[in-house]
Amino acid sequence: MCKLLAALYICIINAPSTILQTPIEYITGISTQRGDMLRKDLNIHTFNDLLNHFPFRHIDKTQVDIIASLTMHDEYAYVAGKLLSLEMLGENRAKRLVAKLKDNTGTIDLVWFQGINFIEKMLHVGHQYLVFGKLGFFNGSPQIAHPEIENFAPQKMDGKPSLEPIYPCTEKLKARGINGSNIAKFTAELFLKITEKDLPENLPEAIISDYKLLRRYDAYKQIHFPFSEKHYQYALRRLKFEELFFAQIRMQLVKLERHRFSKGNVFDKVGNRFNDFYNNYLPFTLTNAQKRVLKEIRKDIGSGRQMSRLLQGDVGSGKTMVALLCMLIAADNGFQSVLMAPTEILATQHFIGISEMLKDMPIKLHLLTGSVKTKARREILKDAEDGTAHFLIGTHAVIETKVNFKNLGLAIIDEQHKFGVAQRAQLRDKNTIPPHVLVMTATPIPRTLALTAYGDLDYSVMDELPPGRKPIETIHRNESARPQVMDFIKTEITQGRQVYIVYPLIEESSTLDFENLMKGYEEIKSFFPEPKYWISMVHGKQTPEIKETNMQRFVSGNTQIMVSTTVIEVGVNVPNASVMVIESAERFGLSQLHQLRGRVGRGADKSYCILLTGNKLSNDGRERMKIMVATNDGFAIAEKDLELRGPGEIEGTKQSGALNFKLASIVNDKAMLEVARDVVEKLLEQDPNIELKENEVIKKYLVSQKGKTSWSKIA
Repeated sequence: MCKLLAALYICIINAPSTILQTPIEYITGISTQRGDMLRKDLNIHTFNDLLNHFPFRHIDKTQVDIIASLTMHDEYAYVAGKLLSLEMLGENRAKRLVAKLKDNTGTIDLVWFQGINFIEKMLHVGHQYLVFGKLGFFNGSPQIAHPEIENFAPQKMDGKPSLEPIYPCTEKLKARGINGSNIAKFTAELFLKITEKDLPENLPEAIISDYKLLRRYDAYKQIHFPFSEKHYQYALRRLKFEELFFAQIRMQLVKLERHRFSKGNVFDKVGNRFNDFYNNYLPFTLTNAQKRVLKEIRKDIGSGRQMSRLLQGDVGSGKTMVALLCMLIAADNGFQSVLMAPTEILATQHFIGISEMLKDMPIKLHLLTGSVKTKARREILKDAEDGTAHFLIGTHAVIETKVNFKNLGLAIIDEQHKFGVAQRAQLRDKNTIPPHVLVMTATPIPRTLALTAYGDLDYSVMDELPPGRKPIETIHRNESARPQVMDFIKTEITQGRQVYIVYPLIEESSTLDFENLMKGYEEIKSFFPEPKYWISMVHGKQTPEIKETNMQRFVSGNTQIMVSTTVIEVGVNVPNASVMVIESAERFGLSQLHQLRGRVGRGADKSYCILLTGNKLSNDGRERMKIMVATNDGFAIAEKDLELRGPGEIEGTKQSGALNFKLASIVNDKAMLEVARDVVEKLLEQDPNIELKENEVIKKYLVSQKGKTSWSKIA
């Protein structure tokens, strides 16, 4: 495998230039100035970039819309008519060019805010035009802002139907005279310059045949200029499959390389520490999911290769217990472990919980965070370096250069998406032989997202909750029901329970956050006056000491209500808390709502999550509330979150180059992704070094990417 990757690197460096690497200015109609604009606005530098700038839709230019038939449900309009008027309105920044176009049934307004002097010279009142663009309505009348516009020739309406591509374009380009129609002309010109030889096959013939895929050149031709809608769909299917196939093959090659050649410390025994804890101190029986994951991890850490595993599990599925058992195995084999958490609250929570479970065992552990004082820090660093400390738990403070270990064998990263790649790499560098790495997340990741964003990692799923945990009842109430919600909280407190009330974080404005929180705090105090009720408050502007004091008051039961921002999203474990009230719940994403809900339901009592929203909700907001009320299944929620928000918005995936698909969608093309993965796995089982003659085209294509192929590890 190393030889394969080395060969590919060499080939990439020496890859021959092709016509597709020709600068864009060699297309008729693209001047140096236009070329600079295309580079800057659309990242189109070469013929290849233009070829891969795909149309977002096609219109049949034989079928125009009737203006009178346009409604607010229509996203785009394509109309033909006479230009009745053309006038400049407004001044300075409000200046705009407005035209009125008329057909036999009505009129539509055309508006330009940029490039108006150029457009005004181009258009003539009384002439016939074809107009296409995104439809809007102003005061009930249809209008198109910055439309695509061209002279109307009646003969265009005769003969064979033709689908014309509509390309993504910026307003700045349109203002400078480059619109979607121009890009269509440039692309048509491109196809006069290239042949099938310039777009050779990159998939083996057997795959093309078995899955009835279009030839590559034909797919490109038909995706830009299809003969029919059916031809377009065939082209789309071929090119989507190609994207997914090569995303998977790149990841699988990295994974194979790691499996074969990445040296790791061997943890070959389960010794006294593990057995003593398991037999005498384990607070509950492990679930089948926990046992299965432990077996998968033990196989990894005993193999002689470095483990790099993603452990995903729903809120409360017992990931921390799995982490602790792995740390005990490391100690039994003479190695130290580090557990890194994203916040001081979560790190402290882990430290307290693990310390309590290990209090009667000969294990030394330390907590290292930014607020640890110099004297204590000095002792912690000494114990880590001389091997006295078995476990070090902390925030990113554990990866600072001053922190050295005698023999670090296991690095566990909790809530891994909150750490950057560089931070995770620093942990790997803390030992001569890199430690085994276990990254954990309590945000369930849909399978399709895991296969693309984290496909180069081995991954384990814990989809089972410990016995005895009662499902949390989720209720949606709007603002008008606030008094009843407060009365319900009083009833729960009377029965000895505790309550969280959480306010949203507004990234753009910490000041507004603080004002909202303080206003909410005063309102809660009016419902729950002292000394009958006591309230803790935690927010980002507090010092770590004050935050910790207020948290501990709630944890110990000295306060009945915790008013907080989302700082308590992860890590807080108060079994007596039975109610989670989420204020302005419509402003939270689904996964965050699910995380917050997971803070309750940890004790023996029935627990509730109350989603408080405004009286008016968007369709998207209403959909999220419905899902939360309908299910407690984190994986079902994660799937829905992916559908609603898309992969780029899911926390932690923005770093992943694997999601930069031009055509494929991991939401809409789940089935195709699964097929592509299966095809790749079978192919690499038979030909792990891509050496067989029939697979030569794959290697050639990877070579031709010239640096676009990233071999770096994602996690």
